[in-house]
Amino acid sequence: MVQARNNAEASVHSVKKSLVDHADKVEAGDKEKIEAAVKEVEEALKGEDKDHILAKTEALMTVAQKLGEMVYADMQAQQAATASGAAPDGNKKTDDDNVVDAEVKEVKKG
Repeated sequence: MVQARNNAEASVHSVKKSLVDHADKVEAGDKEKIEAAVKEVEEALKGEDKDHILAKTEALMTVAQKLGEMVYADMQAQQAATASGAAPDGNKKTDDDNVVDAEVKEVKKG
């Protein structure tokens, strides 16, 4: 029961955060479905029925899959822009990491 509650709460938190972060990319109809599913999970969490909580959490994750696809596509686009040498804001990427590869030897005095 505790694990079902924790999973449900984590799912609600994750979906809400993603919805806020990517609200401009979500269609109104999808957004309404996701918000309704979130409310259903929150209502289920008020009760003690493990199967009901699991069912509502599963329904939420199914509805939120579209949101996950949008987040993933957005991340892929940002990575592609970075990999091609341009930062997401359009500037050229510079390599100022100043990384030095070295080996360390321990010398024992004795």
